[in-house]
Amino acid sequence: MALVLLFILGTIRALYSSSPVVAASSSQVRATRRPLSAEQQQQQQPEIFSFDPGSMDPIEQSKPRMEALMNRTMSLGPKISDWDSRRSSRRRKIKQCEKRMMLVTSSHPKPCENPLGDHIMLKSAKNKMDYCRLHGIDMFYNVAKLERSLPGFWIKIPLLRAVMLSHPEFEWILWMDGDALFTDMTFRIPIRKYEGYNLVMNGWDHLVYGNRSWTGLNMGIFLIRNCQWSLDLLDILAQMGSDGPGSVGIGKILHVTLFGRPDLESDDQGALLWLMNAERERWGAKIFLEHSYALSGFWVPLVRELEDKMRRFEPGLGDDRWPFVTHFAGCEFCEGWANYSPQDCRRQMERAFNFGDNQVLEMYGFRHPSLNVADVDRT
Repeated sequence: MALVLLFILGTIRALYSSSPVVAASSSQVRATRRPLSAEQQQQQQPEIFSFDPGSMDPIEQSKPRMEALMNRTMSLGPKISDWDSRRSSRRRKIKQCEKRMMLVTSSHPKPCENPLGDHIMLKSAKNKMDYCRLHGIDMFYNVAKLERSLPGFWIKIPLLRAVMLSHPEFEWILWMDGDALFTDMTFRIPIRKYEGYNLVMNGWDHLVYGNRSWTGLNMGIFLIRNCQWSLDLLDILAQMGSDGPGSVGIGKILHVTLFGRPDLESDDQGALLWLMNAERERWGAKIFLEHSYALSGFWVPLVRELEDKMRRFEPGLGDDRWPFVTHFAGCEFCEGWANYSPQDCRRQMERAFNFGDNQVLEMYGFRHPSLNVADVDRT
């Protein structure tokens, strides 16, 4: 296990060094902590999938096996195939039918194991509420597990589907992990930039399609359009993530075909990356890989330089000079473990929170005298 974790962190750091605003998603880290049952361990046979490197592309070779392992009986609800027309009809009945956005996030349904976890999650929620209030974005905070057959880090899949169907008035849904904070409160998402796309996430084409790197994109923070294409994608991802014998086999396919992915059961980020390469015209062509601003800035190199950023730059940039979002991947604040020092995770999370909070407090004549303290002074 330790070797696997070190490998993941090395991959993340190597990617960050060449791409300054990427972060590994929480699912990448959590997947290493999810123990396999005895039945699943028995099913981990090396012959479940192998490929001939001298023959066709590995992902092409894996398609028949992937099709056989996907849980086609898995359903997030009644099958919907005409959502675009139904949504359009419902929107006409709603007075406020302009393009709008909703932020969706989630946390554990039970109290955190870490005694400080609930306090940290409260600050994370406050940070998101502040940004949404400043930019006219609605927010939905979920604490329920909506689908028992999907592991915890897949919770976003049924939740996003439920939000889309319940709120046809929202054109875009912004998913944000609980361990991510807005650190540029004035930066506006350039939504018009994404006309013709249905999914926007932090990533790079050469890493996703060239290297097929597991850390070439990030599913911790992303924008997804409320449309039929998105419902279809969520349905397929659910079939790839459902608990059961197929989960182990799918994980092995992802391990063999994606660079840097450890041998684990299926995960949402690996599943999406496989789909983008297996059916690029259907899925990849509608996904915008954003790297012009920090949609998911990896916290380690960012938060230690916040004071320098405050001296040299102004908010509104959104990139690594003044990051839009800082993602604390590898810091599991609620469950009590972390791939980094828990003390460092907590301290740097507080600093990033105060960095963003200052931009709000200054509107009311206050600010934190230091990013290291919760106290405030009058400006």
